[in-house]
Amino acid sequence: MRNTLTRRRAGGVAVMGLFALCRLPSASASTRVARDAGHFVSSIAQEAIDELASTALDEGERLRRFRRLFAEGFDIPLIARFVLGRYWRQATDAERAEYLKLFDELVVQTYARRFNEFNAARLRVLSVSRPNEDNDVIVAVEGALQGKPPVRMDVRVRQGAAQFKIIDLSIEGISMAVTQRDEFSSVIQRGGGRIEALLASLRDKTGQR
Repeated sequence: MRNTLTRRRAGGVAVMGLFALCRLPSASASTRVARDAGHFVSSIAQEAIDELASTALDEGERLRRFRRLFAEGFDIPLIARFVLGRYWRQATDAERAEYLKLFDELVVQTYARRFNEFNAARLRVLSVSRPNEDNDVIVAVEGALQGKPPVRMDVRVRQGAAQFKIIDLSIEGISMAVTQRDEFSSVIQRGGGRIEALLASLRDKTGQR
């Protein structure tokens, strides 16, 4: 029960943190890449605030705008492959194609539904750093909804050939990608090790039958 509550809290704050981030502190990263990554995260969040906080948007328009923002800001294919883990190699081409489509739809629908709960959140940037072990940039932030204790979130950003992309969110040390990988793995294992078990679950969750 405690683990379930922690995951739910982490998922909620992840939405809050990503879309409540407004600006970086003047003294942040020690390198140009780190600063650029921080501003990238900031601009994606600000765009979300400007475009998606309006109550005038209907569900269809909200989903359309979320889909565009996620495509621009997140490396969804990379995250999806990581989350599927070792089962990616076992999947057929057809299963991979359907999985990528369903994963993208799941993320969009989940975040779009929750956004209104967090559009009034406040968030403070703590630091922007580059871990020694890789070339990723970590934007560390702290925030909470009104009346709730602050929670730390680390946004992991990777520089691609064309631009930066967000590849993971960690809440109080809990990686959302790793958490989701464990959940997907459990679904597949309960389904006898078949990828189809996960696909069926994702179809149900996203209404893509």
